[in-house]
Amino acid sequence: MTALDRHPEARIIRVQLRQNLVLKYLNSAQRQELEPLLEIADYAKGEALEHQGDRAMEQYFIIDGILKRVVSNAQGKEMILRFAAESDIDTSYAAWRLKTPIPYSIRAVTKVRAAKLTMPHWVQFLGLHAAIKNAFEFEIMKLMSEVMAHTITLHLLDAPGRVQRFMRKHAGLADRLPKKELALYLNLSPETLSRLKRHGKI
Repeated sequence: MTALDRHPEARIIRVQLRQNLVLKYLNSAQRQELEPLLEIADYAKGEALEHQGDRAMEQYFIIDGILKRVVSNAQGKEMILRFAAESDIDTSYAAWRLKTPIPYSIRAVTKVRAAKLTMPHWVQFLGLHAAIKNAFEFEIMKLMSEVMAHTITLHLLDAPGRVQRFMRKHAGLADRLPKKELALYLNLSPETLSRLKRHGKI
């Protein structure tokens, strides 16, 4: 990890961060206030950023690559709740506010570069900037609504319907995700996903 202000690619990273769905609302003074708190981290495919049950939490702004949010049971069975890519965020903010352990893991689907800071520092920054806090919490509500809609979809739609909904809502990710990851997200086997595609059902 390297502090943003000491990173050799700091100039281009700053440009990329201005495209982030939350950080785009910061003005110049707010960016200057936040940037010294940001670290730039590169993660390998499959690496965990947060573990289910953790209490040490961080805020992530994705610069490059794809993250997934995953829950698992005691037997190790996993369910992917969402994917997030460039200009998106992932966070344990709700768990921090509720003072509970993080109820999911965050892992890299591909190689990932993200800007991050500790949750106490992020919460302190938000406390000084009400408009940014409102924009961030609105994105959190949208994120939670998306996870809920996905969970409902798994119960209400058949296999082709689940795939078609994903293609409609996340077209930019469809060709970037490993087939195994997409199948797990849709609660299908990779073979079923391939068969649906082969038979023109999706």
